[in-house]
Formats: sequence, C-alpha cells, structure tokens
Amino acid sequence: MAWPKSTKTVRIRKGNLYATECPTRTVLDNITSRWGSLVIVLLLEQTYRFSELAYRIGGISEKMLAQTLRLLEEDGFVLREVFPTKPPRVEYSLTPFGRELAEHMKSLTGWVESNVGRVMANREKSRKMSA
Repeated sequence: MAWPKSTKTVRIRKGNLYATECPTRTVLDNITSRWGSLVIVLLLEQTYRFSELAYRIGGISEKMLAQTLRLLEEDGFVLREVFPTKPPRVEYSLTPFGRELAEHMKSLTGWVESNVGRVMANREKSRKMSA
C-alpha cells in the first residue's frame, strides 16, 4: 500500500516497524546506523562545521559523513545553514525534532559506553566456548 502524500485527504497511519513496506524501517536505518547515531549525539553538544564533525567522529570518510548528514537533513533531524562568506561557511545543528531524537539516542549511547566491558567479556566467553 502506497503512503499518502497529503494529510488533508487521508489520515496517515502509525508506523509499523515489522511491515515490509513501512517507511519506519528506513528512518530507523538512518538514525541507528553507525554514523547516523554518532552524528545525532554529537550535534546535541553544539553546532559543528563539516570538518569539525569529520575530525570528532574518528574513522568516518567525507563521503559517508556527507551522505549521513543529507539523510538526516531530509528526515528533518539536522539543519544545514550556509553563510554567505568567501568561502561559504556551512554549519550543522539539530532541529527541535532532532533534539528530541538525540535525547533518546544519548541515553542509548550512554548505556553502550557504560556496558561495553560487559559486552566484551561476554564475547570473549562465547569465543572460548566455541573454540
């Protein structure tokens, strides 16, 4: 079933992550991808320029950062502002919608950082049992 383009004529249903064609899956993919979640949580701190984001997020290529920012901007989470200077200055920040999401993501990423030792111990234990 195609999703309606206008809410004036058709009431939009609540998303269903388990339905094959539901757009919630692509939204979830964008925000929980390795780079998407890091960008979202980092932008919760402050506004950044592209090069600052690339520096702060170790291991991300410029191509992946640009792609991630574009997807998050399309979904309404990230605001891209271009300032008319020579050369043009571009800054990225969270929209109010993005801030709402980032607070949830911060809880999740904080939990992961706090529990990574337990996860790594479980992995090691599992590997020893498999060997």
